Amino acid sequence: MTKLVTAFAAVLLFAAGAVLAQDKATKKASQVSIHQITENDKVKVYEATYKPGAENKGVAASTMRVVRAIRGGTIERTYADRKTETVQYRPGQVRVQQPGPAYTTKNIGTSVLVLYVVQLK
Repeated sequence: MTKLVTAFAAVLLFAAGAVLAQDKATKKASQVSIHQITENDKVKVYEATYKPGAENKGVAASTMRVVRAIRGGTIERTYADRKTETVQYRPGQVRVQQPGPAYTTKNIGTSVLVLYVVQLK
């Protein structure tokens, strides 16, 4: 009986560990990776990598920026008023984005999206 209880406890601990590891991996995969390249008093330059399904929850009201797609893909922007906008980037495409309201972004495509961003301060 003691062996049965010990075996059952081991299975429960293993299952709990697997669920926690999967949850941690899911949370990590759902984040946008930001690699800062340089920053000074005039600009901030960074590379943003969106894995499929990755979300960026903290895009504040923005300043003017130039965005170049290193790897293309599709994101969905959601504004505070719940309005959504789908934006597609082709590899090599450059966009100048004017200042605007705050929003969140999510990679709704099936490929990794990589953006090179030069943000004016």
